[in-house]
Amino acid sequence: MITESRYQSTDNTDYYQIADRCLLSPYNIDASGLQQVLDQILMHEIDYADMYFQYNRSEGWMLEEGIVKSGSFNIEQGVGVRAISDDKTAFAYSDDISMTALEAAAKATRAISSQGGSQSVQVAANAQIQKTPSLYLPEDPITSLRDTEKILLLEKLERYARKLDPRVIQVMASLAGEYEVILVMRSDGMLAADVRPLVRVSLQVLAEENGRREQGVAGGGGRFDYAYFTEDILREYADKAVQQAVTNLSARPAPAGAMTVVLGNGWPGILLHEAIGHGLEGDFNRKGSSAFSGRVGQRVAAPGVTVVDDGTLARRRGSLNIDDEGNPTQCTTLIENGVLKGYMQDSLNARLMNAPLTGNGRRESFAHMPMPRMTNTYMLNGDKDPAEIIASVKNGLYAANFGGGQVDITNGKFVFSAAEAYRIENGKITYPVKGATLIGNGPDVLTRVSMIGNDMTLDPGVGTCGKDGQSVPVGVGQPTLRIEELTVGGTGSA
Repeated sequence: MITESRYQSTDNTDYYQIADRCLLSPYNIDASGLQQVLDQILMHEIDYADMYFQYNRSEGWMLEEGIVKSGSFNIEQGVGVRAISDDKTAFAYSDDISMTALEAAAKATRAISSQGGSQSVQVAANAQIQKTPSLYLPEDPITSLRDTEKILLLEKLERYARKLDPRVIQVMASLAGEYEVILVMRSDGMLAADVRPLVRVSLQVLAEENGRREQGVAGGGGRFDYAYFTEDILREYADKAVQQAVTNLSARPAPAGAMTVVLGNGWPGILLHEAIGHGLEGDFNRKGSSAFSGRVGQRVAAPGVTVVDDGTLARRRGSLNIDDEGNPTQCTTLIENGVLKGYMQDSLNARLMNAPLTGNGRRESFAHMPMPRMTNTYMLNGDKDPAEIIASVKNGLYAANFGGGQVDITNGKFVFSAAEAYRIENGKITYPVKGATLIGNGPDVLTRVSMIGNDMTLDPGVGTCGKDGQSVPVGVGQPTLRIEELTVGGTGSA
């Protein structure tokens, strides 16, 4: 399992106190008032109800060619009210936090009872504050640096990149920060809160040689403040982005055809996330629309393949103290030694599937309903040295980094483009290639894994996942992998 340093623990009541000061007290709302609203909903044939309060303050800065090209600052707050009867959900939201708005939303959600429902339940008499882990500090990244210092940080990053290679002709650097406070009140009497910092730095460089231009990208972040971005971290981002761009300047056309492919560690886990992870989310499997539906207990991957979703890693971009339904996140084993063990669940799908709750209920904002979503999804280590894996390939492709991709959840078919890739010949990496796309089927690819490295790492903190129009921050990771007979699209000869 991954070893992650832990931040200083924070008293769990601090989260609730911050949420109360931010979301309830300014509007003369308290826990007893929230219980009254839930009581109104549960007078009808409703199985479950909850309220999700959110305050979000975010900013973004972009520097291009030494000039601040854009700067943004946004504040958003509101509440979403949800009522569930059997498999039906009623949902209403408002950006007005007040008892009047809550009562109006409660009235709207009660309409679901007219559609029929199961036995009504009664809200708990006294709200109990949920105790949760402290995976990150409740700090505000936006106030951790003055605006002038944020610009200096980006200017420093640009200077580092330009000094590395004279072929760098353009640099774009951006900084983003977010401070989010959430509060969940549920009909079972649970009251939970979280304070979620999130930061990210992104760097894109353009290099030119003999009329040919290529780009490189790098960056990272997580749940902490801007102090994380030390000079060493910024230099690392610059090194990676420039190295990728200048490497691609000498890249030849990628070969085409079925061949052995070696996937690098870390960010290439995005293929695992897209082609396999989404297919292991509970809603798709409850509806029977996933390629993994009904296959729990069956072998779905090669021996040695173990995949987990872990929302409990300290300070990681995809981690949460609690999910957006107030449940603590956990490390869920999805595939163990090639055998499918279970799915990621929110409360609705877990109940309907009679499956364990995994703390994967996530939503983009108060204006969206929660659904099963990934947190940090990765494959565990094997026992092979990465150099041994490369040396074992006579003729193949090494995909070190990925760009965009597409996947069909119903059958697992995917297409991914490699942002940085190399030809492997007689056990050695020989030259970079350009334009490589990987084409395959997620469940099928898992069975073609023949060697698993011992170098598992997570991505640097840049992932954002989209599903049904909602975007949430996530993490991915994997060790170096050898995959047999994967189809590669390209314009060169194999």
